[in-house]
Amino acid sequence: MISQNTIQQIQGRLDIIDVVGSFVKLKKRGTNYLGLCPFHNEKTPSFTVSPNKEIYKCFGCGRSGNTISFIMEHEKYTYVDALKWLATRYNIEIEETYRTDEQKLAQQAAESLFIINDFARDFFVRQLFETEDGQDIGLAYFKERGFREDIIRKFQLGYSPEQRDKFTREALAKQYNQELLLKTGLVARRNYGGEDQLVDNYRGRVIFPVHNHSGKVIGFGARILKSNEKAPKYINTPENEIYVKSKILYGSWQARQSIDKADECLLVEGYTDVVSLHQAGIENVVASGGTSLTPDQLRLIRKYTNNLTIIYDGDNAGVKAALRGLDLALEEGLNVKLVLIPDKEDPDSYVNKVGAAAFTSFIQKNKKDFILFQLEVALKDAGSDSVKKSDVVNRMAETIARINKAEDFTRQQDYIKQCAEILKIDEAGLHSLVNKFIRDRIATLERKQPFEEAQQIEENARKGSESNYDDATFNLLFKDELQEKEVARILLELGERKWDEERSVAQYIFDEMVDDNLIDNREVVKLINTYRTAIAQNPAAVNKHYFIYHTDTALSALAVSLLNMPFEESEHWRKEFSQSSGYQQNLFQQSYENFIKTIDPENNDQLLGFLKMDEDKTHAEVDSVMCYIKLRKIKRMLLENQLDLEKEHTTDEFRMLHQTHDHLKRMEIELSKKAGTVIIR
Repeated sequence: MISQNTIQQIQGRLDIIDVVGSFVKLKKRGTNYLGLCPFHNEKTPSFTVSPNKEIYKCFGCGRSGNTISFIMEHEKYTYVDALKWLATRYNIEIEETYRTDEQKLAQQAAESLFIINDFARDFFVRQLFETEDGQDIGLAYFKERGFREDIIRKFQLGYSPEQRDKFTREALAKQYNQELLLKTGLVARRNYGGEDQLVDNYRGRVIFPVHNHSGKVIGFGARILKSNEKAPKYINTPENEIYVKSKILYGSWQARQSIDKADECLLVEGYTDVVSLHQAGIENVVASGGTSLTPDQLRLIRKYTNNLTIIYDGDNAGVKAALRGLDLALEEGLNVKLVLIPDKEDPDSYVNKVGAAAFTSFIQKNKKDFILFQLEVALKDAGSDSVKKSDVVNRMAETIARINKAEDFTRQQDYIKQCAEILKIDEAGLHSLVNKFIRDRIATLERKQPFEEAQQIEENARKGSESNYDDATFNLLFKDELQEKEVARILLELGERKWDEERSVAQYIFDEMVDDNLIDNREVVKLINTYRTAIAQNPAAVNKHYFIYHTDTALSALAVSLLNMPFEESEHWRKEFSQSSGYQQNLFQQSYENFIKTIDPENNDQLLGFLKMDEDKTHAEVDSVMCYIKLRKIKRMLLENQLDLEKEHTTDEFRMLHQTHDHLKRMEIELSKKAGTVIIR
């Protein structure tokens, strides 16, 4: 919804050193900057930022991107949220594109709810720290739980006083809308003496604000302090435009960077579990709120890590709560472990009892594999009942079948072997049962597959079987990843430069490369087609930065990967060693006066500009990549001609096909000599 004009303004103001330097301590190293990677733990700096290319790259963990993607990765923002963050930093007013009346109303409602929640959070914090009741009741409760003041402030915990309508009166005095106040759940309508009145919904409770991924308060959890059998222990915000319980994990805002760095998410049940673990220095932790995990919550975890460790109470209720959502976690590709806290403790009480170091050690030593634990629990429940045991086998096969990612194949086979041993059944039989569930799921998916897509897949398979290409030819034609990506890199790096008086390098490449089918990598084809369309519309606007900051994140990621700097030469190397490469011919083609001036010791920098290593090799690089494209075209024509030769023809047709073959072979030899390529057969 952010206008293209605003996005261009933001991109025009971006300074990657300024933005990344706000989060990472950077030191200049040659033309680049170096620092400790914020995405993984390291002692030796490998995180490199290039101000010239406006990209970053960590050579330790492999993370790379541009200024916008850095904010998205580091702060776990969406693309739009990252743009808004940058717009605020550079004081750029955000202009939005046209929205329907319904969209405007929905956004206005959401913004109003955020504003009311901010007001409520500040009210509750103020009541906790600045009023006598707040200090005597709310703050005393938190301190009794062992919470330090800095942690209380970090999570913005608060207190709602006992008075019937203290918050309501203050909110109405600020002219907040009654209907929206009711929608937030902060206010309730009650009947007193036959008259409806608005009253505080959370009175006499301590408050836990719930934040979204960008740190905005979307709702509250309110815990009762007095024993009251009629009142629920916790009241949570009702669902509305900004609070959807199935998409929320408490503490995800505070934990996002720690989860990313530890490459593990600890999942607990309650608010106080999260707060206590943070206070103990264990910050990669979130809470599900005691509900079974949902696909949205699992995807939120997967944004940060693939490794999920569930920490629940060791009682039966805790075990059952932990096992809910297992199959969904497997389908999302998460590696799930389980830790059960002993002695009827919960994570909050246990970390306070044993301390942070012992708690961390306990977690590491007592992680149980989720699938094997599920099997252990199921077998215990089944006892000696053979019918129940067969049901266990069936359920385990179905569970293992949900490990459906190609990269997890070995893991799936290990589970089949281990489960077969525990169940004391034939491994091959369990394998067959798992495969049956996999086939059933594939059949279900295929029934949902669009007819045209299925038809296209079948046609591609038929063509592949008819072509009868051998492995060497197949690899030559279809596996040249580096060469294909080199075409895209040349476009990004050199596309703007002049090829001749009339055309740029990009226009020359497009004129010569008439067949897009010569490139098999779909990402490269997409970049080439996007480039071709863009220069047809506005040639001056197209350069490598156009793609580095492209709104299509796949194109942006490809551009960054192609422009990554494996190394950058230092000034010392240029001055002391690179002269051995020799000097360009045009140094000696200057007038005598200019030549003498250039080689003067005082003009050393000017002389370095004539090194052969700095010579413009644009034409040579483009010629090389175009030779590859033409060779690929000729090779395919040769194969097609060869297939024709194998069919029945008249004498004249055979003669023509042989002449075509000879002609193509001569062209192939000439191009191969030019490219310095060895012909395979």
